[in-house]
Amino acid sequence: PDKRVPANHPLRKVRELVRDVLSDLDRSLGKLYSSEGRPSIPPEQLLSALLLQVFYGIRSERQLMEQLDYNLLYRWFVGLSPDDPVWAPTVFTKNRERLQSGDVFTKFMTRLLNHPQVKPLLSDEHFSVDGTLIEAWASQKSFRPKDGSGDDDDGANFHGQKRKNDTHASTSDPDSRLYRKAAGREARLCYMGHATMENRHGLAVAGKVTHANGTAERRASETMLKARRKAAGRRITAGEDKAYDTADHVANLRAIGVTPHVTQNQAVTKTGKTRNSAIDERTTRHPGYGMSQSRRAMIECIFGWGKQHGTMRKTKHRGIARVAADFLLNLIAYNLIRIPKLLAA
Repeated sequence: PDKRVPANHPLRKVRELVRDVLSDLDRSLGKLYSSEGRPSIPPEQLLSALLLQVFYGIRSERQLMEQLDYNLLYRWFVGLSPDDPVWAPTVFTKNRERLQSGDVFTKFMTRLLNHPQVKPLLSDEHFSVDGTLIEAWASQKSFRPKDGSGDDDDGANFHGQKRKNDTHASTSDPDSRLYRKAAGREARLCYMGHATMENRHGLAVAGKVTHANGTAERRASETMLKARRKAAGRRITAGEDKAYDTADHVANLRAIGVTPHVTQNQAVTKTGKTRNSAIDERTTRHPGYGMSQSRRAMIECIFGWGKQHGTMRKTKHRGIARVAADFLLNLIAYNLIRIPKLLAA
């Protein structure tokens, strides 16, 4: 298969990078091999196949196994010879759970960012944070009252009903929440994904998935930035959009050693008053504030790529742990696509 793949194919550089990181994870991956029962899928090949699924937006493990059976490029990337049998989709799915339980995705992300070629590309002082909605694999009909009432029509007719997360829950995915992105938009069952990006080259350095609610973005930002501040060992800056412009969030960031470069929210309220921003001229007068606001927009490229090309727009998994693993896998895939281009520049 190596001879059939063009020498200038973009996956060649990606494969080299993946192999370097996997070699550093030998000890962690070795613990995932089953010592009894049926032979398990090697974690290295399993992780490579999952990355392929995100690279090409393959919608299911069953379709991934089908394409892996006849596509020589996929076989070469995963490490299968042309005659090796392809795994059953159910076996692949069961083995995928072992990677999630072993925090392999998090370890892979950490090792990738600490790679000798990648680390010089990263900023350890300036970051941006934002969140996005991930549509859940659950229908509106599954969002029913928790007390069991209203089951006469099987949840088909919910028009005119007041449905809230306090009184209703999805029967197919209880971890999902009914949430709307803005006023006037439709409410959907979804999760909220949060990403931290370094501002030098726009690479994702951390990811987190939470329940969708009005304060999730700010609380997740504080948690991720606190870890970034601790790792940097000095004060850092964080660019955020106007949804983060609240007095308590700005105060919390300053308390943990983070300079909040938050977009000022001075919108006119329904009563006709202009909203007071928690960010004043003491912050906005510095040139770094404008630079953070300019670089902050790059984080939308991460979400845009994940929803257009990856598997981030609508998750095929249920439960917050599975959705978080898939979200982190999309961030890793985005970095792997970007890093070879940055190294060649």
